[in-house]
Amino acid sequence: MKVIVAGTVAIDDVKTPKVERTGLMGGSAAYAAMSCSFFAKTRIVGIIGKDFPKEHITTLENSGICTEGIERSEGDSFYWSGEYHENMDDRTTHDVAINVLEAYEPKLPESYSDTELILLANMSPRNQLDVLNQCSNAKYSIADTMDIWINHERDELIELLGKIDLLVINESEAQLFMETRNLVSAGKKLMSLGPKNVIIKTGEHGSMLFGKNENEFFRLGAYPLEEVEDPTGAGDCFVGGIAGFIASQNQGFPSFNDLKSAIARGTVMASFNCESFSVEGLSSLDSNKISERLNQLLSYTQI
Repeated sequence: MKVIVAGTVAIDDVKTPKVERTGLMGGSAAYAAMSCSFFAKTRIVGIIGKDFPKEHITTLENSGICTEGIERSEGDSFYWSGEYHENMDDRTTHDVAINVLEAYEPKLPESYSDTELILLANMSPRNQLDVLNQCSNAKYSIADTMDIWINHERDELIELLGKIDLLVINESEAQLFMETRNLVSAGKKLMSLGPKNVIIKTGEHGSMLFGKNENEFFRLGAYPLEEVEDPTGAGDCFVGGIAGFIASQNQGFPSFNDLKSAIARGTVMASFNCESFSVEGLSSLDSNKISERLNQLLSYTQI
């Protein structure tokens, strides 16, 4: 199955306790598409400005990602500047400039019309709905979201949840959205809004998967890393790996066990992302390294 990854494509400036880097490729679609491309044919959808470095597009294309769905605008690209503190969990956003995203209306190329799996990476629910409504051949759809959309486009987000198959969301945002601190309760409440399955990301503690049946629950820890270079985009790489694995199975709607296997792949991809800045860790990755780390992760979870 081919995959559309729709979301943001950005220019990031990132500072950590050790290093400061500027002009990096960022954005939910960039990270998710890079991760997805290791498992399935990937097509990206987003918008960039006139200031977006050509070498970043080359990086995507060198990974086999079709960039025909990236719109080029005369404005400035979406920009984010942030700083990670000593524990690499706490982050301060110094600057965000929406720029070309402000008036963005996604338009999918005709060549994307046969795509069967849609990954709606983090962006406005209005844009996510626009993309989904253009995908008449889609067999499976995944969406990610964040607190800004919960607070400012709640109605559109609820509409979206009634149309997708899998929701992926951070723990703090699940708690905010469902107004409960209990993640099990939050997961079940999110399921009642329409998705067939829900995954709650719990950062360094991994993720939780919820199914329709009472006994369908799964939890997997994160891959243990001694050093974290830059965690930006880890959640996007996680969902990109999930989408790519589901697509690689070529069977349409995944079973609960398929989703468990997909989470393991997403976990591995997120771990590689954290070891380098931007998508640099993914750019130098190969299938052997992915398989080796996957086997390590699975061995850690066995009793």
